[in-house]
Amino acid sequence: MKKYLSKLYLVLVMLFLYAPIFVLIVFSFNTTKSRSVMSGFTLDWYVRLFHNELILSSLWNTLIIAVAASVLATILGTAAAIGITNMKRLPRALIMHGTNIPIINPEIVTGVSLMLLFVFFMARMNLEMGFVTLIIAHITFDVPYVVLNVMPRFRQMDPNLYEAAQDLGCSGWSAFFKVVLPEILPGIVSGFLMSFTFSLDDFVVSYFTSGTTQTLPITIYSMTRRKVSPEINALSTIIFLVVVAVLVINNVIERRNLRKRGVIR
Repeated sequence: MKKYLSKLYLVLVMLFLYAPIFVLIVFSFNTTKSRSVMSGFTLDWYVRLFHNELILSSLWNTLIIAVAASVLATILGTAAAIGITNMKRLPRALIMHGTNIPIINPEIVTGVSLMLLFVFFMARMNLEMGFVTLIIAHITFDVPYVVLNVMPRFRQMDPNLYEAAQDLGCSGWSAFFKVVLPEILPGIVSGFLMSFTFSLDDFVVSYFTSGTTQTLPITIYSMTRRKVSPEINALSTIIFLVVVAVLVINNVIERRNLRKRGVIR
């Protein structure tokens, strides 16, 4: 009985999480704009999507910002994780608490505070908010996620590996790239994927720091004031499938690496 209840609970949880996405995918093929009745199957909304300049330009802006912010946040977060790992216990705990603040802090507070900061500096440099401010804002909330993903890898790694590599003739940089980096690489990849995902769908912080630059969440928000077009359903379906594909590929690669190292069979 307990076994069946646990399976039923799992099914209900999966339905709760993925039923809305399934409905969105189904209605992206609806022949009409109805959000309650499926009247037929069509691919017209996908065709119209690739002819909608507003959505495509917003998507392009979002991808540029997400990639740039994720790459820079991954570099900064990895460097921060290395520095924090080499700290003593007390300062390390204090730094980690400070690193967690952007995660715990409400997005509305982060967005408003960054907006005020950018307005203060931009007014003095006679510049406007746009791509640069968006990338900086996204880096601000992306870096903590990279740190949180990389730090456990350092805890699992043998702390003597780096020194052993140097004793065997490696320089500092060579020991890092040949010994340390392969050990923490799964954490770096996970941190990059989380950063990219959060940057891709961020609305609140982007809304306050975007200036005249339109990202996809902001464009969708402006469209919902009228009526959500099925083109948005089509776009959301494509993004969901791409994200799922990336996660599956990442998990397959990780499992292969673990098998090579003999961690799993």
